[in-house]
Amino acid sequence: MSASNTTQKLAEEKIKPFRLVKYFTFTSMALIFLGTLLLSMINTYGARTLLLQKREAYALALVENLNHQIFLQFAIPVALKYGKIQLRQPEQSERMDKVIRSTLHSFQVDLVTIYDTNNTVSYSFDRDLVGQKDLGGSGYQQALDGRSNFKLYQRGSWWKILIGFPKESKLIALAPLRAEKPLSILSGPILGIVEIVQDISEDFETIFFFQIRVIITCAAVMGIVFIALVFVVKRGEGIIERRAQERLRLKEDLNRALHLSSIGEMMAGISHEIRNPLGIIKSSAELLKKKMALLDPSNPIPDVIVEEARRLDNIITDFLNYARPRTPHVVPCDIRDIIDKNITFLLTDSRLDNFTLRKEAPENLPEVSADPDMLYQAFLNILINAVQAMPDGGEIRIALNSASDQVTIFFDDQGHGVSEDIAEKIWDPFVTTKETGTGLGLSIVKKIIESHCGKIRIKNLPDGGARVAIELPVKQESSDHGHHSDR
Repeated sequence: MSASNTTQKLAEEKIKPFRLVKYFTFTSMALIFLGTLLLSMINTYGARTLLLQKREAYALALVENLNHQIFLQFAIPVALKYGKIQLRQPEQSERMDKVIRSTLHSFQVDLVTIYDTNNTVSYSFDRDLVGQKDLGGSGYQQALDGRSNFKLYQRGSWWKILIGFPKESKLIALAPLRAEKPLSILSGPILGIVEIVQDISEDFETIFFFQIRVIITCAAVMGIVFIALVFVVKRGEGIIERRAQERLRLKEDLNRALHLSSIGEMMAGISHEIRNPLGIIKSSAELLKKKMALLDPSNPIPDVIVEEARRLDNIITDFLNYARPRTPHVVPCDIRDIIDKNITFLLTDSRLDNFTLRKEAPENLPEVSADPDMLYQAFLNILINAVQAMPDGGEIRIALNSASDQVTIFFDDQGHGVSEDIAEKIWDPFVTTKETGTGLGLSIVKKIIESHCGKIRIKNLPDGGARVAIELPVKQESSDHGHHSDR
């Protein structure tokens, strides 16, 4: 035993250096990758800053050129012809629009707005803005003081803006419009403020994708290095680690096999030790009931035994159905036919005379790929729950409709609905509000629906009662071919 322990300790000591190498490898790769991301973010920030600086210089050049053209082609001719400038006059407004658009033609300018010295919009590409006041903001006041300023406007989700890939990016420049004078005086008094909006989304997109390419390239290089290091480490571990992994895997397989075996034995024990004697008790009670009918017809004991045996058999069936759900045998089927079978079955029960079952379904309801027997069981459980929720009777409404890719079934009852304390865990096993229930009915229903790639949910109706909604995918043509070919 001591020799075995010594060998095990030596093996562990041999593995430790390789574990250290692996930890060092993983840590190094993580740090290098984080460093690459940080460096990429710094480079991207620098590129964006440079882009904005160039765009601002470009905007100032546009303003200077626009200032010159407005003064020469609009201000002077209009002043000579009309005596004063009034952009509200259609002829002057059209002339201003023509000068501005011809000057900025082929430039990336989305919007041009001109404010007068009272912060009123005198001209804009957007006609709805003309005449509105106090839209310039703080940038307008700075421009009125002779200082050009810029503002970056970005639109999109916060995380896209954070990573530098907003849905829309625009640079807004506000600069003074001045009256030009001859000779050595370069500029005169401020006549108004011009606002130019440039769309720079494409530039930001270019920088972002460049950043992504850099990250992908670095990640690919590090991935290759990482794979090489892992390969070297694994070669170094050799036979010792492989044997340890083999022993661990064999132990896990053995434990799993023992666990599955115990579950199988338990299921077999339940079936043999409970169900067979239960069947004998039930048949004996039925025989006793016939004999007691001659001797003591009013004696309720045989009926109680038969009823309780039937209830216990149902409980065992629920446990087995939940523990060993079967795989659906999928075939094309019509949901309306399954619902009709459920309704026919329930109508044969004389105890449901004070219940009304109403079905609403379109004529062109598409087929679904499903197991009819399993859906019948699921729908029946839901309908029985609806009946039990209305001890005094009422109406159960079943409505079917379809969309392009799914069929939806609604089960509405007139009961008291689902209480808030069990609404979130109603699909969990062993959760029930009934004194005699096992709490597995809705869990089995949920498993059946999910095995058909469907969805199920329950909610309370505004007028009282509960609604169970089931969504099942519509039968696909490709899957139909597959089923036919298999046969």
